[in-house]
Amino acid sequence: MKKTKIVFMGTPIFGREILRCLTENGYDVVAAVCQPDKAVGRKQVITYCPVKQYAIEKNIDVIQPIKIKNEYQTILDYHPDLIITCAYGQIIPTALLDNVHCINVHASLLPKLRGGAPIQHSIIDGYDKTGITIMEMAKKMDSGDIISQCEVAIDIRDTYKSLHDKLIAAAVELLLKTLPNIIERNYVAVKQNEEEVTFGYNISKEEEHLNLSKNYRQVYDQIRGLSDNPGCYGLIDNKKIKLYQVEMTDDTCQAVNGTIVFKGKEFGIIVDNRLLLIKQLQMEGKSVMSSKDFRNGTGRNWEGKVMC
Repeated sequence: MKKTKIVFMGTPIFGREILRCLTENGYDVVAAVCQPDKAVGRKQVITYCPVKQYAIEKNIDVIQPIKIKNEYQTILDYHPDLIITCAYGQIIPTALLDNVHCINVHASLLPKLRGGAPIQHSIIDGYDKTGITIMEMAKKMDSGDIISQCEVAIDIRDTYKSLHDKLIAAAVELLLKTLPNIIERNYVAVKQNEEEVTFGYNISKEEEHLNLSKNYRQVYDQIRGLSDNPGCYGLIDNKKIKLYQVEMTDDTCQAVNGTIVFKGKEFGIIVDNRLLLIKQLQMEGKSVMSSKDFRNGTGRNWEGKVMC
């Protein structure tokens, strides 16, 4: 029986794990398409994305179009039977959609949270559940008919990273369950309800900045929803501080939002006259540190200052 030739399209860790799922389960991935290499960090070192790194390890051809809408012919030259995308990062051109069966693995319960940052927004926007959707691809972003879905609960302590990892596990399980029927075209896809559409667009620089005009729970959700990608930051004395781990408390204090308050060996900020503990943070130019280490060092004289 002829194997289905698959071209996989993805870029970050989530995409890498979907590609790993395909290769480890015997699917014939003839090429991996990912975003161009980027300069990373203060030293601007050119770095391969996770999908490219894995593809090279497995001797899978790598294609990196700068603009796929103009550079899709190389993909068609592989004569794929199926294109699977997951967190690729560019809009798939009509020329591919019209010539190849294309499906997408998306980290939300569509039609909720269409866009490039559904995991972050599911926490920031206060959802109590999200999930994975496998859908047929369409010209409009994340609007294709739904093939299969599964739900994932969002715990009040989940951060971006913990939810990201839970969603990867759910996506792998759902894809393995669904893919045989996709290959055989043995499924009935369901149209999305346009009246229920919400969006989870890529996080803007403005959205990374701590928003103390929100209520206590919303501030907590903003910080954990951005931890650790890309990270939520506040400013003290014009110094940027990224907040990675926070913990809600019942401690109250009458003070301006953002006021730093020490508690035991740790510290927190006041939001709506209630203490929000900071468990882990990173000052500009320094490594991630615990609240205790911060208090013992740079932050030892910062009680009463206001983060904004």
